[in-house]
Amino acid sequence: MSKYNQIYTDLLASITTERLQRGTRLPSETELMDAYQASRGTVRRAIEQLQERGFAQKIHGKGTFVLSPNPIEFQLGGIVSFHETHADLGDDVHTDVVEFTQIPLEGSLLQHIEAEPGTLITRVKRVRRIGGKRVILDINHFVADLIPGLDRSIAEQSIYAFIEQTLELQISYAQRTIEALPRSKDDQAHLDLDGQSHVIVVSNQTFLQDGRQFEYTESRHTLDKFYFSDIARR
Repeated sequence: MSKYNQIYTDLLASITTERLQRGTRLPSETELMDAYQASRGTVRRAIEQLQERGFAQKIHGKGTFVLSPNPIEFQLGGIVSFHETHADLGDDVHTDVVEFTQIPLEGSLLQHIEAEPGTLITRVKRVRRIGGKRVILDINHFVADLIPGLDRSIAEQSIYAFIEQTLELQISYAQRTIEALPRSKDDQAHLDLDGQSHVIVVSNQTFLQDGRQFEYTESRHTLDKFYFSDIARR
């Protein structure tokens, strides 16, 4: 794991487990440089990533302070996995892999994935339970050649951790859309909708540092369990 990822991951874990509580000042850049034997640029990049993802806020002349997210808050800024976002819910969160297949890239997927028709795609459908209630249906499509070795057991944990730590690939950016859509047959089969006619769908086309798209995902959320937020800066 790179120094940048190590610093970011350690700080994120401290925030999401509330070892560093809301309003607590993070260690200074100098303190982190000494602790990790890292350059100022590396430390600054890790802290900026926390800010972009809504976990911390820099106050000029005072330092960087924790913005502890609500457990069911969906952070729009940054690219954060489900496990990172909801780590502090612990045993209250469960993932059920309801589909793991490989399919050729064709049909409507061609509009969402930048690859040649017929390219092998790994499709993963996962139901996220919070407090026993099925509240998110994640439908992931990964370009199989870019994410080799992905299997059902990995999908039950964190695919992003596998990509970054095992494959040592750097996830760079995502193009994201958010919209309310009528519930689908998949939603009705896999979510506890309680009569809701629509779901909130967050779609991501996600890219590696070298610009290659490795993923297209739809995260389908029930209306009653989440609110969506961002950190706006001038």
